[in-house]
Amino acid sequence: MQIYDRAKRIVAAGVLTGLLILGGCGPSSNTGKPPGGGTPEVAVVTIQPTQVAITTELTGRTSAYLVAEVRPQVGGIIQKRLFTEGADVKAGQELYRIDAAPYQAVLDNARAALGRSKANLSTISLKAERMRELAADKAVSQQEYDDAAAALKQTEADIQFWKATVETARINLGYTTVKAPISGRIGKSGVTEGALVTAQQPLPLATIQQLNPMYVDVPQSSAEVLRLRNRIEDGRLSRNGRLRDNVRLTLEDGANYPLEGVLQFRDVTVDPTTGSVILRIVFPNPKGVLLPGMFVRAVVEEGVNPRALLIPQQAVMRDPKGNPLTLIVDGQGKVLQRPLTLDRALGDQWLVSSGLAAGEQVIVEGVQKVRPGATVKAVPYTASGENKNAAAPPVKAN
Repeated sequence: MQIYDRAKRIVAAGVLTGLLILGGCGPSSNTGKPPGGGTPEVAVVTIQPTQVAITTELTGRTSAYLVAEVRPQVGGIIQKRLFTEGADVKAGQELYRIDAAPYQAVLDNARAALGRSKANLSTISLKAERMRELAADKAVSQQEYDDAAAALKQTEADIQFWKATVETARINLGYTTVKAPISGRIGKSGVTEGALVTAQQPLPLATIQQLNPMYVDVPQSSAEVLRLRNRIEDGRLSRNGRLRDNVRLTLEDGANYPLEGVLQFRDVTVDPTTGSVILRIVFPNPKGVLLPGMFVRAVVEEGVNPRALLIPQQAVMRDPKGNPLTLIVDGQGKVLQRPLTLDRALGDQWLVSSGLAAGEQVIVEGVQKVRPGATVKAVPYTASGENKNAAAPPVKAN
């Protein structure tokens, strides 16, 4: 019986081995080509020149369009503060009131002195006229006439002096009411009621800042300015219309500012400590989103490259030294290696300065299975369905 069971197991093993051999000889279920069989396929893009706006992202800070530090022009005791801290004020609005009594007294005294001089003028003028007639008839000496004429001129001069004194006293009296020199938002008050202030004191009473529009000052390296000028002179970059003046802004929290700014000027002096020049940009700020001193990133449109060559970033590789290169397919289907000079990244593409020519086919997919000199079959590159339908990356919570 044991011999019979052993024979059955041997027969079953033989049948199973035969089935495996027959299965291996049948058609393969793998639809891919066996290694080394046929010409490998690679996905390529054909490089064509296109017009691209060239931008530069620079970091900077905001500053108020107008800033006025309010200081007293006369000394005295602050009697009243007439504004709310942090509020918007208009040019000419009263802010502080200084004790005006001493200045009113000075004005009254000057007016009285002016009146006295004017009263004396008529008497001295008549006396001088009589002296002139008598001197003509030789009734009085020439000296007496000269004294009367000099007295008249002195009285006229006194009148002019006191008129100027009255005007000065009137101006100083007006300065006892401190007014806003500009419209804008006023900060905290530097003094309280009852404080003693002096004319032209170093400590401002308050500071007013105009916040609409706003300045954004960003530094740009002088080397980049020279490179930009060279690109324009070489024809690689052109400036047309107002494109070069448009500037976009990114706020501290990463949000895009909805309004565009205008490049006002580029400074002509290089800061020796940083090697950069300042670009001043004007942004409208109707809702007060921008505040002085905020850190921002400005995207400045430098110009347009009318014949830019762009390739996908995945088509660029690096050699052991870190130099960029790519693989292309020539007209005979051969793979060639090209060293590249890259300008900058634009989205998911590289802007190529040199190394490629219009019409060349750059390998985007399949670079792992080919080598320079190999013969390949080039097919147009299209984004895979997986890439098209890929879910957006999760947003990190702040």
